[in-house]
Amino acid sequence: MRYLHLTLCVLSAICLSSCGDSSLATEDLVAKGGKKYGGEFTFMSHEKINVLIPTYVGDVYNSRIISQLYDPLMIYDPASESVVPGVAESFSKSADSKVYTFKIRKGIKFHSDECFGGDGDELTAHDVKFTFDMACSGLKKNQIGHLLKMKIAGAQAFYTLTKNKTSIPTSGVSGIKVVDDNTLKITLIHPSPGFEVVLTNPSLGIVSKKAFNHYGDKIDKHAVGSGPFVLESMTDDKIAMKRNPNYWKKDEFGNQLPFLSRVVIVYAKNKKDEFTAFGKGEIDLVLEIPVENVENILGSLKDAQNGKNIKHKVDGLASLSMTYIAMACESKEFSDVRVRKAFNEALDRHAIIDTWLEGEGWAAENGFVPKMANYDNTLVKGNTVNIEHAKSLMVSAGYANGANFPTLDFYVNATDGSGMHRMCKGIKKQLKDNINVNLNIILCSLEEREAAIASGKAKIWRSGWVADYPDPENFLSLFYGANVGENSSQMNSFKFKSAKFDRLFEAASREGNSEKRAKLYTQLDQIVIDQVAVIPVLTDDHVVMINARVKNFKASPLETLNLTSVYIKTPTTEGAE
Repeated sequence: MRYLHLTLCVLSAICLSSCGDSSLATEDLVAKGGKKYGGEFTFMSHEKINVLIPTYVGDVYNSRIISQLYDPLMIYDPASESVVPGVAESFSKSADSKVYTFKIRKGIKFHSDECFGGDGDELTAHDVKFTFDMACSGLKKNQIGHLLKMKIAGAQAFYTLTKNKTSIPTSGVSGIKVVDDNTLKITLIHPSPGFEVVLTNPSLGIVSKKAFNHYGDKIDKHAVGSGPFVLESMTDDKIAMKRNPNYWKKDEFGNQLPFLSRVVIVYAKNKKDEFTAFGKGEIDLVLEIPVENVENILGSLKDAQNGKNIKHKVDGLASLSMTYIAMACESKEFSDVRVRKAFNEALDRHAIIDTWLEGEGWAAENGFVPKMANYDNTLVKGNTVNIEHAKSLMVSAGYANGANFPTLDFYVNATDGSGMHRMCKGIKKQLKDNINVNLNIILCSLEEREAAIASGKAKIWRSGWVADYPDPENFLSLFYGANVGENSSQMNSFKFKSAKFDRLFEAASREGNSEKRAKLYTQLDQIVIDQVAVIPVLTDDHVVMINARVKNFKASPLETLNLTSVYIKTPTTEGAE
């Protein structure tokens, strides 16, 4: 969002009015260091949250909620770009880097629940093993079976054994062993220098074995984690979470976390409603801010001077994400790589960004994997517009000037007039103008889009990927051939298959040398581009707008939400921070 960030920062500095504090009473706690207990934090989601079990979650919308309810073994800290302890207070590796031994913190309690008789059981290594066994299973609801089965000894066999079953054997994965209540040992097939960061995936939040067995098929509607917030209610209109009074973390002043009394998620019908709610002080956070709506949110300079605008702050940074167009690679329409290449070369990404998105976003000119600390994507020869070559490719594929190529429904999970909708309208126009291909945009929900893909009805659709953990593997795993047919609707749903890609991907998964692994990633990324497995369109910045009463909130390149240390303090009338 190259033009957006500066505009917002300038405008935010002139907003003078404050929002009333909707704080709720919180156990008469007194916080040190100028911080404050209590208050309700509210934000909106554009997609319905239906599942609250970590291993059953494969999208960013659900992930933002489960990360408040569950704790992972390890945590990724965006500020230091490093892995820090979570449920595991420490770990060690064997000399050959194949055996990890984790020390589980003592005293961590699961949320109080009827399955424990009202109190909360202590989290132990048995719960961690149970969670990882589920993550390695072939259970139909497991969305992350691809994540560990190539890494942990015995995981592939366990996945095959439990494929599409409704329960898992108590023995679990052979490479995951409980040494004692506070010690877990994981044996890898090959050394994996990125293993620790994989463990930070929110979908690996630790689940109570007792709670899972107690609730059975209804477990995905319950949330018994050890996270900073406890599920209070879940309805068709909203999700409410309350403060976990027994949370194990403390801040640098010794304050027990979290500070907030409640977190509430309500559903937005459209972006306009979200902006209106923010302007009225009804919600505290806007996660995506299209350029054309900035003035509508903030009002005019005169409004700001008269104290009519909400006092707010803006935070943002480059997102580890990719927006792309996917095609059913095995379908009649797109099985010919020449057609996929023609679609790719017919698109002028810069024109789409400048004309349809008002400069919001960055053209995907290199690989599918965005640039990150441990990966230089500029080494990948990327996407260039070449309309004449695109036309010749369509001719050679038997579709001269678009003749005989069918009009296709183009599934776009977005609301009418949103940035993604406008982007796809630009794509539709360019394909029509440049290679005479017709697309019919179908606006839909994420659930409706996934159903169309699963049924084979969708031949082309808009999609996006936000990193679960900051490693190129997280992006490249989407194209691994063995992930076709996975329970996860996100993993290679376009059914791309390349024997060379699979061979290199498997080599990268067991390469212990980080530099050699990075070279393999570059080769893999190049195959994705050369074979047009998908059409990368753009990356963007993750820019958020926060009510100024909210303190300690930090945007993440993973677009996640960490509300553990957030607190509410009504600002003075002297201006936004």
